[in-house]
Amino acid sequence: MQPGDRLATLAGPTRGLLAGERLALNFLQRLSGIATLTARYVAAVAGTKAVILDTRKTTPTLRFLEKYAVRAGGSQNHRFGLYDMVLIKDNHIRVAGSIKGAIERVRLQLDRRCPVEVEASTLAEVREAVAAGADRILLDNMSLSQMREAVGLVAGRAKLEASGRMTLERVRQVAETGVDYISVGALTHSAPALDISMEIE
Repeated sequence: MQPGDRLATLAGPTRGLLAGERLALNFLQRLSGIATLTARYVAAVAGTKAVILDTRKTTPTLRFLEKYAVRAGGSQNHRFGLYDMVLIKDNHIRVAGSIKGAIERVRLQLDRRCPVEVEASTLAEVREAVAAGADRILLDNMSLSQMREAVGLVAGRAKLEASGRMTLERVRQVAETGVDYISVGALTHSAPALDISMEIE
């Protein structure tokens, strides 16, 4: 859309239109801002294999709508909650004693096949996660050179997701390391609302 374009035409009782104006604009501005920012990230990695993902850093009660806005912007959703993918983070690894131990405990507890992702901040952790059978490895705040090395180490045995400090200026370089996914929390927690107004004719 361009400034001045008409997004929608509403018809109805004036009282009802004015009563609902602010709420409708709040939703439209917020979600359109998310979709717009997402589209910019998607365009920035065009031509690479990397897929932009959102995170669970969403506004309380608005997750479904904000994740829908991400899809409207041309990207994909990560997970909606704790039920559709297991993400083993540093605290889980400390409690379990090792990445291998954490994955084994998850597999024993689940009564169904669920993808298991492991957060890794070092190449040694990447090696351990691959050896333990992780489906996906989250490369947490790694440098570009570390990401490239991780891609070579994993060699397709697990999907790789880059995460941490993702900006529009940096995301193309990250995509070119060969990772499969790039998660961007800013899509939902920092997208600026678009300037949209309702005018009565």
